Amino acid sequence: METKPPPIYVVSGGVGASGEQLVYTVLAQFPESRVPVITVSHVRQPEQIEDVVAQAHATCGTIVHTLVDGHLRDYLVQLAQEQGVVAIDLMGALMSRLAELLEQEPAGHPGLYRQLHQDYFERVASIDFAMAHDDGRNPEGWPLADIVLVGPSRVGKTPLSMYLSVLGWKVANVPLVMELAPPPELFQLDPRRVIGLNIEPGQLLGHRQQRQRHLGAPGPTAYTDPAAIYEEVEAARQMFKQGGFSTIDVTDKPIEASADEIITLITRRFKSESRT
Repeated sequence: METKPPPIYVVSGGVGASGEQLVYTVLAQFPESRVPVITVSHVRQPEQIEDVVAQAHATCGTIVHTLVDGHLRDYLVQLAQEQGVVAIDLMGALMSRLAELLEQEPAGHPGLYRQLHQDYFERVASIDFAMAHDDGRNPEGWPLADIVLVGPSRVGKTPLSMYLSVLGWKVANVPLVMELAPPPELFQLDPRRVIGLNIEPGQLLGHRQQRQRHLGAPGPTAYTDPAAIYEEVEAARQMFKQGGFSTIDVTDKPIEASADEIITLITRRFKSESRT
């Protein structure tokens, strides 16, 4: 049987993302290795230090730490030395050097970088959410969305979703297909968060013809048949009415204008709730 190499323990007073990233960056230089990486986050108590050092000792593992609390960092270093565990400090030397250069003591608050850059991390999370819930995927996550966009193919759901996500909104989008019933999960959502996208049939036809040419697909097909598109747009409008969903018309509108309209609508409805 193949034996795994000893693990690396990433010890952090915060979530451990910076230490993890550095460890994985280094491990990428050893592509054939299968080194387990175990993150021990939110370390605040000496007992947590004792536990992870004991684990590293038992597994012949290596500790990589990003502790900004000087007392915990010193305790980990001392305990690791006593038990013969290799502990690599990613923070201490640099903080000591900066303290010397700047002639001031570090704040010593775990997770401070993340707190100071919270908006950035929230945007990244929103973009990840939009990508994971694009084109009707992962319906179990739709209730977590701030906004759910619904409409026929090529109405502009994906670019609008991504634009809103960059602004920090968690957006899912759901396509409507003429031959298929709308997903039942859609009607279990808070209808105030579901936005139907209306468009004039002629413009939708143009979008689809452009898409068909780009793909080199043969035509004409039902996808670009004017009569079928008219029926599809009307069926979508009826479905929006059936679900009690608000609608916006995206005909001849830039993404920014449609996004502003949606944000105004959602913010007005949920201005007292934390999700906005």
